[in-house]
Amino acid sequence: MRIIDKAFPELTVHELYAILRLRMDVFVVEQACAYPELDGRDAEPETRHLWVPADGDGLPGIATYLRVLNDGDGVRIGRVVTSPGHRGRGLSGALLRHAIDANAHARIDIDAQSHLARWYGGFGFQVNGEEFLEDGIPHLPMHLDPRSG
Repeated sequence: MRIIDKAFPELTVHELYAILRLRMDVFVVEQACAYPELDGRDAEPETRHLWVPADGDGLPGIATYLRVLNDGDGVRIGRVVTSPGHRGRGLSGALLRHAIDANAHARIDIDAQSHLARWYGGFGFQVNGEEFLEDGIPHLPMHLDPRSG
C-alpha cells in the first residue's frame, strides 16, 4: 500500500481535484451535508494531505484520505474519508495509523462522527467532551495524547 503525504503547494491540480471530489462526494452528497467544504485550512503552510491512491484496482482517484492540521499545541486530524468502492479493506485504518505515527510527539485531536468513536478508540483515542451536532451529524471530540502517559 502506497501512502502519499504532501503539503498544499506540492499537490498537482489533478491530486487536488481528486481530493476535493472525494470529500464532496462523501461528505456533501452521500451524507447530505451542505457545509463550507473549502474552509481555508487546506492551504495553511503546515497542513499535510495524506492519501492512498486508488490506482491498480481499476477504480480511479483516491481510495482514502485525511488531512493533518497544526493546531498550535498539537495537531488535528480531519476529513477522514474513504471512497465507497474501497471501504472495508482496512485502508483508512492504515492511513490513520500512519498519521498517528508521524505525529507521535504531539497531542492529536479529532471530531469523530459518533458512530465511529469505537473505531477511533481502537487507535487509542479517548472521548474528551460532550457529543455535539455538526451539520446534522452527531460528533464526539476525541484526543490521543502521548504526554498523558
